[in-house]
Amino acid sequence: MHTVKAPFLTLAASLAFLTAAAAEAPKIQLTPAFEKVAMTVERPISVVIPPDGSNRLFLVQQRGKILVLPKDESSGDAKVFLDFTDRKMEANEQAKFEEGLLGLAFAPDFAKSGKFYVCYSQQDLKRSVYSEFTVSKDDPNKADIKSERILLEVPQPFWNHNSGNLLFGPDGYLYLALGDGGKRDDVTRTAQNLFMLNGKVLRIDPSKPSGSRGYTVPQDNPFVGKDGMRDEIWAYGLRNPWGIAFDEDGTFWLADVGQDVWEEIDLIEKGGNYGWSFREGARPFPLRTDAPPTGFTYIEPIHEYPHSDGISITGGFVYRGEKVPALKGAYIYGDWGFGRIWALKYDKKAKKVISNDLIYEAARDTKGKGLMKPNAFCEDQNKEILVLDWGGKILRVEAAK
Repeated sequence: MHTVKAPFLTLAASLAFLTAAAAEAPKIQLTPAFEKVAMTVERPISVVIPPDGSNRLFLVQQRGKILVLPKDESSGDAKVFLDFTDRKMEANEQAKFEEGLLGLAFAPDFAKSGKFYVCYSQQDLKRSVYSEFTVSKDDPNKADIKSERILLEVPQPFWNHNSGNLLFGPDGYLYLALGDGGKRDDVTRTAQNLFMLNGKVLRIDPSKPSGSRGYTVPQDNPFVGKDGMRDEIWAYGLRNPWGIAFDEDGTFWLADVGQDVWEEIDLIEKGGNYGWSFREGARPFPLRTDAPPTGFTYIEPIHEYPHSDGISITGGFVYRGEKVPALKGAYIYGDWGFGRIWALKYDKKAKKVISNDLIYEAARDTKGKGLMKPNAFCEDQNKEILVLDWGGKILRVEAAK
């Protein structure tokens, strides 16, 4: 693995580029969806479709509920699939910002096994819990809470940077994204520590336990059998992943939330080191004063943007739908703080960004923060884009009229 020095624009040039690109950018609009359901939704974090042919949309809420959305979007008849609101997931009011129910993934054989996986926070001791459940035998729209089997528990030193994103890859294995454990500056130095699971992407096979573990580790994971390194690790050097996705060609996209200046988009590779906290974006992190170890190598982000353009990246996916042809093949992502949405096109063979269009910008409040805060970009059953607003709204991306 080698270090790549990515060119970057000056702030003035960057703003000029964005202004020019915005003039030619595809025009979109956001339209409300599932409005009657959204009236009771609190902090939605993802919409997930099970691989069972039902085309059901499962809406995950950070405060602890998973809903099965109604087939009729005008209906308010959502079914409560799972309810964790009694599990005391948050340490305090401040911790509610990032702790809670944080991820959902359905097993590839869900139609037969009924198995699904969630990530949620627990206290005393503070930790992230990754568990397997099965669907109720009596009701396909209900989880069997008593079926819980804990796969993995990861200690968390602080209430933030938990991530909790999880999904099955095209290889059938479960990928888990974990933040560096929180506070600031990677204070616990976990992201580069290969004996710690924080600040990593993990890859496991949850279909069967092995020894004292609630899962099996694939033997082709990059650090299997290496002294002082955790077998589960697939990639490392991450701060706070928020938004992971596999494209149809197997490309693994990950958005990593920055700290002081830069937000970044990474393409995750087996064994890859993404630099944090020796790096933030495509440059040295100035608050890390110790020198990197001998032989330190890292992979640069394919794209970054400064905090003049946004303060907290939300990752999405590569659009393969039909309603907005100009976006086809673009990676859709946004900024939670400023309420912006971009469409990025990347040439994988040439390893370069072809375009990065600002396609939507929310109105701002008096403090300059976006009134719409994109917390997730999700595919519906037709591969069209759903945007989940932190404030509770479910929105569709459509071509502007």
